[in-house]
Amino acid sequence: MHARKRLHRTALLGALLAIASVAGCEENGAGSDALATLTHVAKKAMKQPKRVDKSPYGQKADDYVLTFSEEFDSFDRNRWNDHVWYETPNPTKNYDVEYGLLKIWPQRDASGKFFNRTIDTDGKFEQTYGYFEIEAKLSRGKGTWPAFWLFAHPDKRRPEIDIMEAYPGGVDPWGFVDDSGVARPQAFAVTVWRDEGMSVGARQFDTGVDLSTKFHKYAVKWEPHGQTFYFDGKKVLEVAERMSDPMYIVVDLWFGSASGEPDETTPEGKANSFEVNYIRAWQFRHRVTRD
Repeated sequence: MHARKRLHRTALLGALLAIASVAGCEENGAGSDALATLTHVAKKAMKQPKRVDKSPYGQKADDYVLTFSEEFDSFDRNRWNDHVWYETPNPTKNYDVEYGLLKIWPQRDASGKFFNRTIDTDGKFEQTYGYFEIEAKLSRGKGTWPAFWLFAHPDKRRPEIDIMEAYPGGVDPWGFVDDSGVARPQAFAVTVWRDEGMSVGARQFDTGVDLSTKFHKYAVKWEPHGQTFYFDGKKVLEVAERMSDPMYIVVDLWFGSASGEPDETTPEGKANSFEVNYIRAWQFRHRVTRD
């Protein structure tokens, strides 16, 4: 039985890598995107049943205790909502979980307009302080606005920690336009909001790479005295803001803001997904006290 399973995985790997090789031979940007995704799928399909390292990337593992781990083997509605709390979900399908990835893609609804999709843990998981991390490959195209953030809506207050927001269609250096006329992301923003409209720290970070072709890690370490943001384990910003409201996790693909409005150059469909490999959260092993 185990031998047959290994043989099946080997055959699947060979097939996927053969397809990826063909995709990689294409000279346009879409070929490299397909190569990155197919290679990821092949590697995930070949994983042996063994312990996966779920330590915060670039952090000391002994300092943390894992409290939330979503590897997207399925879409668990006991953990996730598919719409923001003040709206009803759009019935048009533009998200799915397959091959261990959450995918959210640009799509027009019945009215012919692009619509926002929010996946969050509101009412299902929240936490104060800790380390929060996503590994993701971003979508491309004018108007797209992929993001990963923490949020709360107690009473009338709206505290928020934006760990990653990207605006491919925005003015440089948010991104660039490739040879096919499609806007691609190479920068993202991090922001801390004390309340709605009250930013207390922000930075636009230019990575110098196309964030839609490979998976990268975006994270925040949230402590009682402030927040520290990371990109692939590299510190990009420290904010000294004391926040103690429990917050839930949000991952979404919205449209507009600094990215502008989507147009005929914005690729639609699953091939242009905001792809998430995992979302994890940890609490500090040594208890911290709220202010």
